[in-house]
Amino acid sequence: MSPEISRSDSLFAPRGIEVLRRADGCILLRSPQKLGDYGRRVGDWLLYWAAAAPDRPFLMERDQNGCWTGVTYREALEHVGHIAAWLLRAGCTAERPLAVLCDNSVRHGLLTLASLHVGTPVASISPAYSLMSADFGKLKAVIAQLNPGALYVCDAVHFAGALAAVRDLHDAQIVVDRHPAQTGDVTLWREILNTRSNAGVQRAFDSVGPDTIAKLLFTSGSTGTPKAVVTTQRMLLVNQQQIRQVWPFMPGHVPILVDWLPWSHTFGGSHNFNLVLRSGGTLYIDGGRPAPQRFSQTIANLREVAPTLYFNVPRGFDMLLPILRSDPGFRDHFFSRLELMLCAAAALPQHVWAEIEALAANRAGGSVPVVASWGSTETAPLVTTCHFESATSGVIGLPVPGVQLKLVPRGPKLEVRVKGPNVTPGYLKRPDLTAQAFDAEGFYIVGDAVRPVDPQDFELGLLFDGRVAEDFKLSSGTWVNAGAVRLRAIAALAPLVQDVVVTGHDRDWLGLLLFPNLQTCREFCRFNVPKEAPIGEVLADQSLRKRIKEGLEELRRQGTGSSTYAARALLMAEPASIDAGEITDKGYINQHVVLERRNALVESLYSAAAHGDLIDIMD
Repeated sequence: MSPEISRSDSLFAPRGIEVLRRADGCILLRSPQKLGDYGRRVGDWLLYWAAAAPDRPFLMERDQNGCWTGVTYREALEHVGHIAAWLLRAGCTAERPLAVLCDNSVRHGLLTLASLHVGTPVASISPAYSLMSADFGKLKAVIAQLNPGALYVCDAVHFAGALAAVRDLHDAQIVVDRHPAQTGDVTLWREILNTRSNAGVQRAFDSVGPDTIAKLLFTSGSTGTPKAVVTTQRMLLVNQQQIRQVWPFMPGHVPILVDWLPWSHTFGGSHNFNLVLRSGGTLYIDGGRPAPQRFSQTIANLREVAPTLYFNVPRGFDMLLPILRSDPGFRDHFFSRLELMLCAAAALPQHVWAEIEALAANRAGGSVPVVASWGSTETAPLVTTCHFESATSGVIGLPVPGVQLKLVPRGPKLEVRVKGPNVTPGYLKRPDLTAQAFDAEGFYIVGDAVRPVDPQDFELGLLFDGRVAEDFKLSSGTWVNAGAVRLRAIAALAPLVQDVVVTGHDRDWLGLLLFPNLQTCREFCRFNVPKEAPIGEVLADQSLRKRIKEGLEELRRQGTGSSTYAARALLMAEPASIDAGEITDKGYINQHVVLERRNALVESLYSAAAHGDLIDIMD
């Protein structure tokens, strides 16, 4: 590479933006690049790679002995033929989709590909609804909406409670990997693979087109019943074409991913899975995740397999950073063939972004940029991406080809709305919600806000500016940017605090509900508190509380007014609840639900007299 050409020049398309400022105050943005040809159906990618690279590993996972096992592209296509024939025989149709309740696996992936192959929608449902829920409320709501023709779980015993909870809500054929008693009305996986492919599979494949429903992806349901987002083949095809246009190195790149992101969500199941398939790469399914009990598995996998692209959420990068910092051997291996890292779904705290970029800059092959993107389940998901090296964290880049953004003034913010071929046609069986989701000009109303890095130069990119509904006013009438306060607080209290909820609507000052990183907190006060002490004892440790108070005081010193820092905080002994909708299985906190559910704690923040649980910096 010549010295005149930077590494980013070889990775990214040139940045550019077309801006139209309207008389009504709205700003329209779009890429000057025209969207290229995106094909007819996702199944064509599998056919291509089964012929072009038949023996290349496609989907890999750990077996019971800890060894990597999986399928090549040729094997995947062969299995897809058998599974597709069974799905058609089982009565799966556009109105009777396949539902998958369990986590990522090779068999989960093959079922997804078979469904896409013959035009039967697949609905991957968060395993948390089956395995971490006390009342199965969300699972029942989802199954009732779907009326599935087939339902897959990996283990009938493990999912016994969930299956019992929805027994009267469907008449689907239940598929399991294994069933110890060999009894019950279930179909074993090996029976599916013994189904012979037939002419009906080819006819169904030939009928699949861009408007065929590919997936039904459910929203988090944090504000009510989860909604089924209709995801068409076109949406998936377009998103991958958009990626290839902003990352022009992709057509010649064979991606290798080590990825845990759940396929019940659009980031892992649509963006990452299809990126591997589109380019004939290999996806190593990571059984770990960014949680204290499971992250060691992620690190073990990354020690064996060096990825070429790395995707994660902020918590994953936060947990990866200490290992990159302390283990030079792991760091060298991790960066050895990495092209870029991408953080999505939430903003990466600045201190994490800066240190990872600094560590990556020292690798032999040159720097590895950490970039961000933005989108939603309803947009398949990609809408904007930072296809350039930004100067700071949080820059979500510019709209990808084929997408148009409308920035609508909403108080002090710019609400962002989206139009393009990767936007959903609506929600399953809910025309009322579909109508509410689009404005009069056909733009999808996301509910997020953005702001330009420089209002005079949109080409420098956009910054995510939080959820419109999360912002509020203090009693003084001053607007609070809750998302910005949250990020600054996480940075100031790292690594002791994992997430933050901001309080203060119609109050005189801000407060914080702090969700601790319990493992780090235990390590911090290990000389004062026994190793197995209850969480309340850990959070009551005076050295820990002193450190939190110092962080709050630093935020006040950096602040520019009462809307930018918190005067009081409470450490949460109770973790965020999935059942209550406070958190998703990817670890995202829902501010609104937490504030509503923990209203008594919020009130205690604003009680006239301070009490022992508070961490207080009020004058």
